[in-house]
Amino acid sequence: MTKPSPKISKNSRERQAEEPQVSQLIQARVKKLRDLAEAGIPGFATGFKPDVSAQAFAQKFAMITESDVSDAMVRMAGRIIALRIMGKATFLRLRDASGDVQAYLARDTLGADDYKLLKQLDIGDIIGLSGVPFRTHTGELSVNVKDLKILTKALRPLPEKWHGLTDVETRYRQRYVDLIVNPKVREIVRSRTRIITEIRNFLTDQGFLEVETPMMQSIPGGATAKPFVTYHHSLDRNLYLRIAPELYLKRLLVGGFDKIFEINRNFRNEGISTQHNPEFTMLEFYQAYATYSDLMAMIEQMVSKVALEVLGTLKVTYDGQEVNLTPPWDRMTVREALLRYADLTEDEVDDRNSLFIKAVEMGLQVDKDDPRGKLWMAIFDEVVENKLWGPVFVCNYPVEVSPLARRNEDDPTVTDRFELYICGREIANAFTELTDPLDQRSRFEEQVLARAAGDEEAHFLDEDFLRALEFGMPPAAGAGVGIDRVVMLLTDSRSIREVILFPHMRPEKGGQ
Repeated sequence: MTKPSPKISKNSRERQAEEPQVSQLIQARVKKLRDLAEAGIPGFATGFKPDVSAQAFAQKFAMITESDVSDAMVRMAGRIIALRIMGKATFLRLRDASGDVQAYLARDTLGADDYKLLKQLDIGDIIGLSGVPFRTHTGELSVNVKDLKILTKALRPLPEKWHGLTDVETRYRQRYVDLIVNPKVREIVRSRTRIITEIRNFLTDQGFLEVETPMMQSIPGGATAKPFVTYHHSLDRNLYLRIAPELYLKRLLVGGFDKIFEINRNFRNEGISTQHNPEFTMLEFYQAYATYSDLMAMIEQMVSKVALEVLGTLKVTYDGQEVNLTPPWDRMTVREALLRYADLTEDEVDDRNSLFIKAVEMGLQVDKDDPRGKLWMAIFDEVVENKLWGPVFVCNYPVEVSPLARRNEDDPTVTDRFELYICGREIANAFTELTDPLDQRSRFEEQVLARAAGDEEAHFLDEDFLRALEFGMPPAAGAGVGIDRVVMLLTDSRSIREVILFPHMRPEKGGQ
């Protein structure tokens, strides 16, 4: 039987068709590289020290007029992103990490021999230049180049139609090119760094201590997720990339630290989507003698403060709609959310059989023996979550899906736990911590049974963590905040891949 040929997307076909042309252009650039070598000019220089960036240049010489003659010499370096040779004069646009600047090169200034070398330049080359600032007849602040040096000869051309590409996979795969030609992507990177800095500053100002916990763990815990497994030859044992730092941070509470946080990389062996990447960044913080209500107020304050610092406003536009981050934020229980958004009656929401029938009617993968809490969350995830534009704290999650959270004193079938939703996405998960080692052991044992029954995301039983609890952990509350999702919100990014520099991708042809 003939095996069917794999389908090739339109964009993949376009890329394959472009390869021969790209190969010819590379050969032409290699020839230019050889011509430079014959002229005694290296195509890959050693070092160059610019003394001003494009942004600083624009600020420093903003007051220069067309009639001004400046003798202030500047040294700049960057990549050529536009090049126009016109006989005795050439204009090029130089891009560095801060922005763009126009450079003017005249044959009379450079000399005939050096000016001829401009023919060896291509868009994408990295150069260093020295010159004086001036303003052109069209009013653009520019550099009148007195000296130019080739620093790196780019052998592969930048794609001419990069801005028109609809193949987002190419952008993510070749992020280095995306960063060269797309200023918005570079701005997201800067915003991400600033957001993380502001979060770190907020917690430090609140008296929290930043710590580091193991990324390779003998027992993965702290979240419901399937871990990645690796092997340590010297110890002759399996280790797991952490799915969360939670159980180690709680050990530090036992050890006497009252306020701790970690901005950490987590790894979960799950599918890839616009909201999920197998490797992602989380903030987790824990505070002794606090409750989940305290953390609601704290997260509300933190996210709104970061938004104000980074964007200058609490009214954020996301996917064409506005979300107002001004505190106080709404609060509702899981049960209330199901009644409001899932078309369930008071009787249905409390009756396990009715919930099961509803879930089956919705086409959800549920088991006939699933308890009410699991059915609640199956329906919640399918119907309610994407309707929570928020910001809104959803509270009192069922015990069955909250193995590390403290039971609610008024209703022991639910826990003192909340999740924060903004724009239909979970942003944070927090709860008053379970400190009773006997109750914790019982819940771990239930998770072990679930794992034995085939649930690969169920918790392991961590004897050392139980031993730590037996020494006594103070009453506390802890939270996990998805850094990537906060960045998505504050940069108006629809996909998590936009805010991760090098997201994981399916292998392309050739194996990478």
